[in-house]
Amino acid sequence: MVVLMVLGLVSYFQLGQDEDPPFAFRVMVVRAYWPGATAQEVAQQVTDKIERTLQEVPYADKIQSYTKPGESFTLMQVKDSSPPKEIPNLWYQVRKKIGDMRHTLPPGVLGPFFNDEFGDVYGSIYALSADGFTEEELRQFADQTRSQLLRVPGVAKVELFGVQAEKVFIEVPQRRLAEMRINMQELLAQLNAQNGVEGAGFYAGEAANIQMRVNGAFRSVDDLRVMPIRVIDPTTGRARSLKLGDIATVRRGYESPPSTRVRHQGKSVIALGVSMAKGGDIIALGKNLTVATARIQTELPVGIEMTQIQNQPQAVSTSVGEFVKVLIEAVVVVLAVSFVSLGLHTKPLRLDVWPGLVVAITIPLVLAVTFLVMFYWGVGLHKISLGALIIALGLLVDDAIIAVEMMVHKLEEGYDKLTAATAAYDITAMPMLTGTLITAAGFLPIGMANSSVGEYTFAIFAVTAAALLISWVVSVYFVPYLGQWLLRTRPKVSRAEEGSADLYAGPFYVRFRALVNACVRHRWITIALTLLALALGFVGMGKVQQQFFPDSSRPEILVDIWQPEGSSIESTEAIARRFEARMMKEPGVQSVSTWIGSGLPRFYLPMDQIFPQSNVSQAVVLPVDMAARERLRRDLPRLLAEEFPEVRGRVKLLPNGPPVPYPVQFRIVGDDVVTLRRLAEEAKTLMRGHPDMLGVNDNWNESIKAMRLEVDQDKARALGVTTQAIAQASRLQTLGVTVGQYREGDRLIDIDVRSPQSERLTLEALDNAYVATATGRMVPLLQVAKPHLVWEPGVLWREGRRFAITVQGDVREGIQGPTVSQALWPKMTDLQTRMPPGYTVQLAGTAEESSKGQGSILAHVPVMLFIIFTLLMLQLQSFSRALLVFLTGPMGIAGVAGALLVLNRPFGFVALLGVIALMGMIMRNSVILIDQIEQDRACGVPAWDAIVGAAVRRFRPIVLTAAAAVLAMIPLSRSAFWGPMAVAIMGGLIVATALTLLALPAMYAAWFRVRDPGTVAKTGTVPR
Repeated sequence: MVVLMVLGLVSYFQLGQDEDPPFAFRVMVVRAYWPGATAQEVAQQVTDKIERTLQEVPYADKIQSYTKPGESFTLMQVKDSSPPKEIPNLWYQVRKKIGDMRHTLPPGVLGPFFNDEFGDVYGSIYALSADGFTEEELRQFADQTRSQLLRVPGVAKVELFGVQAEKVFIEVPQRRLAEMRINMQELLAQLNAQNGVEGAGFYAGEAANIQMRVNGAFRSVDDLRVMPIRVIDPTTGRARSLKLGDIATVRRGYESPPSTRVRHQGKSVIALGVSMAKGGDIIALGKNLTVATARIQTELPVGIEMTQIQNQPQAVSTSVGEFVKVLIEAVVVVLAVSFVSLGLHTKPLRLDVWPGLVVAITIPLVLAVTFLVMFYWGVGLHKISLGALIIALGLLVDDAIIAVEMMVHKLEEGYDKLTAATAAYDITAMPMLTGTLITAAGFLPIGMANSSVGEYTFAIFAVTAAALLISWVVSVYFVPYLGQWLLRTRPKVSRAEEGSADLYAGPFYVRFRALVNACVRHRWITIALTLLALALGFVGMGKVQQQFFPDSSRPEILVDIWQPEGSSIESTEAIARRFEARMMKEPGVQSVSTWIGSGLPRFYLPMDQIFPQSNVSQAVVLPVDMAARERLRRDLPRLLAEEFPEVRGRVKLLPNGPPVPYPVQFRIVGDDVVTLRRLAEEAKTLMRGHPDMLGVNDNWNESIKAMRLEVDQDKARALGVTTQAIAQASRLQTLGVTVGQYREGDRLIDIDVRSPQSERLTLEALDNAYVATATGRMVPLLQVAKPHLVWEPGVLWREGRRFAITVQGDVREGIQGPTVSQALWPKMTDLQTRMPPGYTVQLAGTAEESSKGQGSILAHVPVMLFIIFTLLMLQLQSFSRALLVFLTGPMGIAGVAGALLVLNRPFGFVALLGVIALMGMIMRNSVILIDQIEQDRACGVPAWDAIVGAAVRRFRPIVLTAAAAVLAMIPLSRSAFWGPMAVAIMGGLIVATALTLLALPAMYAAWFRVRDPGTVAKTGTVPR
């Protein structure tokens, strides 16, 4: 015992610690770009071909995509049943198959590019700000900091966010080129040719080879300015030479418009996200990072500040600490139950501590061995495994309590310690093993579930099953030894008086015996009341709100700020700055960090990410405490509506479990974009009509404005102007054209040619755009093309290779998403009947994910029931008796519904796991009672007396084990994540225990037609 406890203690400190259990992210992102194409053209010519290829990948499940003008973004999700070890090979298959079909994509498509590290978690994020330094100097310091952080033990990857790409801009006024009769295409060609790197060969001498080198590549921005440009007049044919600086402004700058910007506490920053190595210990990593960042800060110059934005190690340490505190509370509760229930005597009033002490010793022993098993199985400490330990704590003492109670009972009957210890083994070992295996089997569907939520909650099965089996071994082998050594129970009767004395003749047991007699005598009334309770339980469960997973208890508040589709990142940043400044004035706010043009990186595993888009910004508001979080969560929606009416704002907390974008979602699938838009508007009208819906929107957002250049093809052909040349001229006038790269050290800096800002500020800038004719003469672009303002889709989502628009929204405080989804579903099915053929509406959101997760669990319930029934058959050796015990499984449903309704707790995925496991706990108590009845009947006790007597004698161990399990759940019931499960088990076990002791005897008597002895005496019939 000492060795096992020492090994367990050592293992505990070796266990990895994290916020959530690790689970394989089965999502890969495939991106491609086709500049100049509309969203619908990209969807048909690029996205559809990528999706078709991805369908061929083994284990392919859900393929979603969104398409924007010039951009394709596809998410490929493999089936939850795919083995985690196979996932890297699946991503290789994706790369290979996409590479094989690359030639079928239209010319000009860039990519596809792949991201199979979509699930990386940047748990520690640091902000680097500069005062008195340029953005490029800040980037250099960020690079140096990144290199140092990569050397920290336990760090897998360090990513930079908010870096503005440096560029060299050549700004050429188009009108000036036209006046000087300079062909822009020739200018671009000369720039490309001048900076290229071309092999010049080598001279093969007799003794040595001499490499040939040609200079001319740009070494500085000044080299660009003084670069000679050869210009030929298209009318005279005469050539002349000019310096580039004479006709253009050459300068270094930053990408415009920027892609993503990061701000923290009102300053523009570069963020460094640190990802932990696989299988690492987040607490140890946090300590290493603290040491490293303290050293780095001392090396940074004055004006460069390094601040931590996200600190997952601290959050995990707090979370684990709180769970350990709850675990200690549960241990204290269980010990109190053990000491009082096993050692309290009333005649005279005294407390015998020795029985409780035996149970107390088994708790750390079982926990120690469980930690040892967790260490070898690779199960670390996180919210799932620690919660499972607390659940197991209320169950693992059951066997010890039963064994100790049996020893105490035998000692009270006057037996010696050795005989009492032997009896504890002989009488209880096999029934306890059967009961333990039945309880463990109740958690089996969790272990067998082939889904992401099953993988997320697998530790519930692993930890609980291990703890239960270990507790049986300890109870059978160590408890009798400890009992023989420690118990000091006084015999209540001598061996000589054993035949005439009754230990259950006290007032309480007399009244309880009379109650059981009445229940058995009026068995049909008892059974009817039991069935009524069962029916009320099922009706009550229909009144309980449904839930997938609750929100996390982390303090962060996420605020999504959406502008209309097509908004510029500059206007998005302006609103983000206003919101940031407003939040910094709000009391209770510790810090505000904002990502502009994208959502935050995944700093929390179950986080739902927002992909890069110019019209979105996401802020993370860190309150000073949980009270401030709740106040801000309630007040921020009103603040956004009043002070930022021009945006669609959304306030949310971090989730638990697999991420779901919105609590209520319906997906409308079809082939025509216009028809889908119309149907989506009807669906949104229905959703807005529900009083519990808030912020209804769709994921296609608004249509965007586009300037379409209608080319006069006859005039263009006459002048020798191509459509491609017109597009290039337009691009040169607006965004600019990359003509090469300037090499500086190990960096490559793009060289962009574009018009000056004064010529590209407004749409009138097209007046200054020129295009070259076949003769080299420059003519205004508007001579061959007329601009027209049109509207076109800004973003198109697809699912299963069909267009799919998702209408979605949030729900009112205190209401669960699945509850509203189910209420709206009849209206959506009515809408379905009015849809054209080929169009469907599908349930999505939390209701869809909850159904998927619950389905993966319920699919294995038959296996669980088969195993339980087999165990019952092996123990009871009777089909009818095993079936009787089997039917007691749902007895606790009335208690489950009552507890959830009274305490206003939702019935979620975790609560479902508790209800399934509850069936095993109930059947465990039932098999103990039935086994006692059969033992008594085998000894010649009349059937009626055996039924009543078994209920009386097994009252104490059944109630004690149930009380230990119920009371151990009280500390866990405060948890947002585990609370509904704890409440469900507590309520169900209380009701089921009462029904086991009162209704099960009546059911047994009815099943086997046991007659009342009084009736037998009158009729002369012998009971069976």
